[in-house]
Amino acid sequence: MAEASKVIHIRNVGHEIAEADLLQLMQPFGTVSKIVMLRAKNQALLQMQDIHSSVSALQYYSTVQPSVRGRNVYIQFSSHQELTTDQSSHGRNSDQDSEPNRILLATIHHMMYPITVEVLHQVFKAYGFVEKIVTFQKSAGFQALIQYQSRQEAVEACGSLHGRNIYDGCCQLDIQYSNLSELQVHFNNDRSRDFTNPSLPTEQRPRPSQQGFPDPGNLYAFQQPGAPFAQMGRAAMIAAAFGGSLPPGVTGTNERCTLIVSNLNPEQTNEDKLFNLFSLYGNIVRIKVLRNKPDHALVEMADGFQSELAVHYLKGATLYGNKLEVNYSKYPNITPAPDAHDYATSSLNRFNSNVVKNYRHCCAPTKMIHISALPQDISEDAILAHVSEHGSVVGTKLFEVNGKRQALVLFETEEEATEALVSKHASSLEGNTIRISFSQMQSI
Repeated sequence: MAEASKVIHIRNVGHEIAEADLLQLMQPFGTVSKIVMLRAKNQALLQMQDIHSSVSALQYYSTVQPSVRGRNVYIQFSSHQELTTDQSSHGRNSDQDSEPNRILLATIHHMMYPITVEVLHQVFKAYGFVEKIVTFQKSAGFQALIQYQSRQEAVEACGSLHGRNIYDGCCQLDIQYSNLSELQVHFNNDRSRDFTNPSLPTEQRPRPSQQGFPDPGNLYAFQQPGAPFAQMGRAAMIAAAFGGSLPPGVTGTNERCTLIVSNLNPEQTNEDKLFNLFSLYGNIVRIKVLRNKPDHALVEMADGFQSELAVHYLKGATLYGNKLEVNYSKYPNITPAPDAHDYATSSLNRFNSNVVKNYRHCCAPTKMIHISALPQDISEDAILAHVSEHGSVVGTKLFEVNGKRQALVLFETEEEATEALVSKHASSLEGNTIRISFSQMQSI
């Protein structure tokens, strides 16, 4: 595999595929800052905002064949580390320094849910009287013009909302001042609205660009990390995180939160190791190893969907030589007790923030682990020394994402990688508490 890069190379890009199609393909993984369409070669180059976004995209599409307008496209890292502005047909120069105006131009990045006039009005009306809103689709993505009654209101909205998310983890607002003096609105519908003239006709027609998006349910603007996830229209956001539909066999309707895990190796398994494994699929409330059946444990997760993911991905996984049985418990929860380990407030729970990213990375155990939160001056030898006791290491790769050191470690078997994860996640390495998850990448 080529060296990780912010720039992604896409092949088999037919003439029927537009820039907007490729933007939509990459939106779940982060902001696309530049695009070069190589029409003569049926290829394209896309530069993501950071390497983490491009790595996430390639990890996901290594297991799912990307298709655009019915055509399979093929994705890999580019040999380019950066696209220059003159290369790019999509280089965006910030207009933040332009003259403040009462009309704002908002671009929505990472748009997992449909954004309508009603959604935008709910967000922007907190800063003044919104007179008009017009939405449209451009090569830069979904955009909207918002006209306030006064310039001061627009300035306040721009200062407060630029860079914020409409929904948790997605639909990020990129706001600039428009150079227009007045918006022209001809219809009041989900694409445009003149709030000063409610008598305009609606002329509502289906909007093709919105098809295929799940209904997000309740708007929960600017959610802070750890805020109640259910208020976001949970099922819709999760489906979007998985690429529009849930994994085959996952219903999203289970409400049972507590699992019974059996066939454990009691001599080598404890509550913390089970936490390290099950927390890949959701937040953990409590875990209890049954003293009268030490090869059994109860695991209570934060909600039914997270427990369903754990059953889906971990049933039959091998841990310390034993094939795990993971099923729903008849108990609705684990009663607090001295022998029940409580993790409800643990900072090690992975789904306290970056919820969309964490769901997107859910998978069954693989041979490859991804290690983050590493010391800046860590060496591959130090990482090997830390994890190699758990199995035969086939390869390692040390790299940086946004200036932070991360590593991939490939073991010979999934069982060895699983043992390394449950034993070394949240362990201390040269003074840092490291984080480990499974990687969906096939090779280093």
